[in-house]
Amino acid sequence: MASYMKNVAIIGASGSIGKIILDGLVVSSQFKITVISRKESEATFPPDVAVLKTDYSDKSLEAAFKGKDVVISAVGATGFGEQKKFVDAAIHAGVKRFIPSEFSVNSQNDAVLQLLPLFKQKKELIEYLKSKETDGLSWTGIATSGLFDWGLANGFLEFDIASHTATIWDEGNKSFTLTNQKALGEAVASVLVHPDETRNQFLFVASVETTQKDILVALEEESGVKWTVNKTTTDVQVTEAVKKLAAGDFSGAFSLVRATVYGNTPGLHSNYAKEEKLGNDVLGLQLETVSNVVKHVLNK
Repeated sequence: MASYMKNVAIIGASGSIGKIILDGLVVSSQFKITVISRKESEATFPPDVAVLKTDYSDKSLEAAFKGKDVVISAVGATGFGEQKKFVDAAIHAGVKRFIPSEFSVNSQNDAVLQLLPLFKQKKELIEYLKSKETDGLSWTGIATSGLFDWGLANGFLEFDIASHTATIWDEGNKSFTLTNQKALGEAVASVLVHPDETRNQFLFVASVETTQKDILVALEEESGVKWTVNKTTTDVQVTEAVKKLAAGDFSGAFSLVRATVYGNTPGLHSNYAKEEKLGNDVLGLQLETVSNVVKHVLNK
């Protein structure tokens, strides 16, 4: 096996996903980490993490990537279109591996892209990375589906812990997978220590295989409270989300992300454990029980 990739550059490390990945790499204590930050950014990072300020020009990015084994992009939606520039700079700097900003639902799935046209930029980047394999740059994409503990704690998954209220789609019986924050960080770190096995791969990872009803049962058992359930449907949620986006309300995009997990749209393949090939074994990740995750979130 090739020696692991030690020198790491991260773009977007101050965002929600970027922080999770950065924390995972710091905890592993195996990597020399450099955060690539915009000159005007006031974000702060752990003391043992180097920070390079850049204007994001081609030359400054190339200089920032020099000597790095891997570049990890954790940019949000507004940065998806900039990633080809990152790839080009990585090639010119002699970087070995590029990890694009996936870390969400499957951008390679046509049904997902019908709901989330914004993610077509992600799919196009994977195609671009494939076209650059002959230039010496390898890549790894990581699809997590939704983030379970993160989305439970902040309400993104529509289980409101404070009010004991849940929004349940289409009776809540559809099975899907979700990934916890720690597993996301571990997945990225594991890619870097298994460069051969993860080379030019789009990997699916998961922490739980579950349904909305299963999550609700676990929440009621752990909280000791009967929750209020607001019923909805995929059609209602998607229609409202599209209206919001048309009116310039970006929260509609969040509803569409949920639709790719909870929704009954044919062909979504939301259960990575059943409908895709899980990369958990390659990365050393284990499936967890819903009840254990719920206990952890409620007792924080």
